Order: sequence, then structure tokens, then C-alpha cells
Amino acid sequence: MARFYSDENIPLPVVTQLRCLGHDVLTSLDAGKANASVPDAEVLAFASAENRILLSHNRSHFLHLHRRRTAAHMGMVLCTFDVDFVALAQRIHAAVSASGDIRDQVVRINRP
Repeated sequence: MARFYSDENIPLPVVTQLRCLGHDVLTSLDAGKANASVPDAEVLAFASAENRILLSHNRSHFLHLHRRRTAAHMGMVLCTFDVDFVALAQRIHAAVSASGDIRDQVVRINRP
């Protein structure tokens, strides 16, 4: 299963469901970085240093970082917001399971 670093805008029920599906999810709260206004580049660098895939709703900012290719990363899963947290977690699980190694790649999860 995947190792994720969830930034602070991913709802806890999504994290909980991903954990139930067998994923290792470290949240910004777990890492002591919640509510700290950490710049996106540092969020991505932290995820990479921890060998984790970044999980975020902040799609435009992280896509910009990915396109600039300033540093390698373990992958990004960028999601549109969905109030059906269980369904969102299941779409993340299915996409990551089907993708294999997503190092330096972006996986987009869109609300149906």
C-alpha cells in the first residue's frame, strides 16, 4: 500500500478511510506542521524527505510546483473536494493501486 503525506486541507474522514484500506497516512497534524502556514514547496519537500506521496486538494499550487520541476518528488495525488469522503478515499485507493510507481508523477482525482 501507499505511504501518503496529507496536507491540512484533506479531511480527517478521508485519511481514516485510507488507513482502513491499508495505506500509511501521515497528516500535517501528526507531523506537527498543522496551522503553521508552511509554504507549498516546503510541504512537498517534507513529503519527499519522508518518502511519501503528497495528498492535497491544493491542486493549482502543487501542479505549478510539479511543472517547474525544481525537485524530484515521490508523487502527488491532487483531488477535487468531495463531501462523500468514503468515495473520495476509494477513488484515491483505486487510482494509486492501478498506477504503480508514481514517483515524479501527478495523479488527479476528480469528483464524479
